[in-house]
Amino acid sequence: MPSLKAAEPALESSRDAASQTQSAEPSSPGSEPQSAHAPPWGSSTELAWRVLALVNLFRLLVPLLLMVLFWTLSPRLVGRTQPELFIITSVAYFLFAALSIQSLKRRWPDRLVQTAFNVGVDVLAISLLTYSSGGMNSGLGALLVLPIGAASFVVGQRLALMFAAVAAIALLLQQAFATLASGTSSGDFASAGIVGALMFIVTLGVAPLARNLRESEERVRQREVDVANLAELNQFIVQHLRESILVVDDQDVIRLINESAASMLHGNPVAAGTPLGDVSPRLLYLLDTWRRHSYDWQLSSLSLMTWDGSSLVQPHFVSLRSGGGGGPTLIFLEDTTLIAERVQQSKLAALGRLSASIAHEIRNPVGAMSHAAQLLAEAPHLTPQERRLTDIVTKNGERVSSIINNILQLSRRDSTRQERIELNGWLEDFVGEFRQTAQIDATKLYITTSAPELDVRVDPSHLHQLMWNLCENALKYGRNFDSNDAIEIRTGRIATSDRPMLEVLDRGPGIPQPDAERIFEPFFTAGKGGTGLGLFIARELAQCNRAVLIYEPRQGGGSIFRLVFADPQRWETQ
Repeated sequence: MPSLKAAEPALESSRDAASQTQSAEPSSPGSEPQSAHAPPWGSSTELAWRVLALVNLFRLLVPLLLMVLFWTLSPRLVGRTQPELFIITSVAYFLFAALSIQSLKRRWPDRLVQTAFNVGVDVLAISLLTYSSGGMNSGLGALLVLPIGAASFVVGQRLALMFAAVAAIALLLQQAFATLASGTSSGDFASAGIVGALMFIVTLGVAPLARNLRESEERVRQREVDVANLAELNQFIVQHLRESILVVDDQDVIRLINESAASMLHGNPVAAGTPLGDVSPRLLYLLDTWRRHSYDWQLSSLSLMTWDGSSLVQPHFVSLRSGGGGGPTLIFLEDTTLIAERVQQSKLAALGRLSASIAHEIRNPVGAMSHAAQLLAEAPHLTPQERRLTDIVTKNGERVSSIINNILQLSRRDSTRQERIELNGWLEDFVGEFRQTAQIDATKLYITTSAPELDVRVDPSHLHQLMWNLCENALKYGRNFDSNDAIEIRTGRIATSDRPMLEVLDRGPGIPQPDAERIFEPFFTAGKGGTGLGLFIARELAQCNRAVLIYEPRQGGGSIFRLVFADPQRWETQ
């Protein structure tokens, strides 16, 4: 896992961006000093603009509603004394609110300037509407309570009290003019005084509420910054983990995948929301198999190949829903090539010790048989058939000794003698030898190739033993009873990575799915008389040469054993 120091620059940059966002609002020259009762305006910027937007919506709705009342009610409740002034004021008030939408979106000029100007327009417009409707008896003067109270959320307490005083004086003045215009000696000054006092009460009451809202918003903003920092840190850690992980939902759609897993499964970045089957059908099959086993069974022997066929991957599944079953699933992808590097020494050392303990017991009888066959071959009166039999004994004795040496070398990779060989030419010689030994004709074992020249880098003795095991298994188990199905050896290159590959194909009964996942385990065999070491040794020999041996069922019936070689050019570069 990468050090947290590597993530500190990203974390610091996120904090710097958050602090710049909070302090980006410039202070206007006319803004009042911050008191101990009001937090910095920068911490409540969004709240202030939201309040201004809501008050502007009030300005849009009030004139529309008043005009509806003006034209529909009879007798008129509003605009009855000065109808022309009422209509002009309502239209102007609505147009001002409509024009204010753009200034609020652009947030220009400064919110303090907008608040002061808007409050002045509100006081003037509502005072004229009240005057044209007959004074405070119309009840329109109470509309000033909302703009004045809203201004207390945006400006400081002293400035808000000044706005309340100006509004109260304006209501008293319009009531005085309304009284003079009506020619009566008594006016509803008590209502004007009550509304003015109400505006002062609302202003004083809103100040603590506004302060609490600012403090709450500041805490929420700080939590957002902390959550953003934590999310960025988590994303950095997940993407740079050495372990390959991905998360899929219950619809088998990828919700999270780090760079290592995407490189392993697809070779390119994989976007969240991609179906798992589009990235790796094999992994989707293994996930379905795991789910069918009630979520409590680990696929210890199931594996898949990377996208370029370079290595085997062991998946591990964990249900993210408590109690297991359904829901998202976390998948760990473990590169068995890296694990094999760490385990190979101890595992093959044990195999080497086992082989060494029996080498003496095997070599001595084999040496005695080979020596006896050589002495028998020197007899002067042997028939050609007898000489052929002695040659077979001698060759197979040498082959047994070679097999013992190769098993001993499994625990000593440094002793692998790799050579660059032309695969197709080497196969011609191998197939000829195998046909002669197994006494089969060319129709039973043949070679097809899609590349005329195919260079690989491998230990020829290892490749010989590996191919001999595969061909013997195909000859013994890869044909149906009473059938003359042929065994095919196919060469070519992997389409995605252009790596050389070799396949042994048969048309036999195939391998049952439960056994197919265990055929490379040591001492596992489903047939009679087998030791269960043939395919295990074959895969170990492939790993000694940086190659990969895998099994696949053949379409239409049968089996495919594919050997993917390391790229010779890549070996030379390294």
